Amino acid sequence: MTTYSAKAADIQKKWVLIDAEGLVVGRLASLIAMRLRGKHKASYTPHMDDGDNVIVVNADKVVLTGRKYSDKKYYWHTGYIGGIKERTARAILEGKFPERVLEKAVERMMPEGPLARKQLKNLRVYAGSAHPHEAQQPETLDVKSMNNKNARA
Repeated sequence: MTTYSAKAADIQKKWVLIDAEGLVVGRLASLIAMRLRGKHKASYTPHMDDGDNVIVVNADKVVLTGRKYSDKKYYWHTGYIGGIKERTARAILEGKFPERVLEKAVERMMPEGPLARKQLKNLRVYAGSAHPHEAQQPETLDVKSMNNKNARA
């Protein structure tokens, strides 16, 4: 018996739409990362881009549990000496690009490398409820009904 390895011609990608309103960031990010990598499929092959295209709407209405909304800090470095910067999750969610909280959570749940960077291009996150991907006819994925811990009031 041989191990199955998907070829590029065998891969079928679907489009999945997720409404993030009221969903917990970490739980949603882990589910999205799994979908992007293709680990939910029986045909999963670690070295191929076998995952789905994921569209996330209402990313500005995600929920952080505990005190993470006010205490969680995102760091980056400018490249200059002493150039470390920080911003809280609250400042990002209330700022100009609130979808970056979810994008960073998904990015940090993916492995590092060229394949993961390619798979992350299949993720589209929108702060509002509108998206320009109606022509792809995405399937709606109801994350709230999967587990009662996925959503908070």
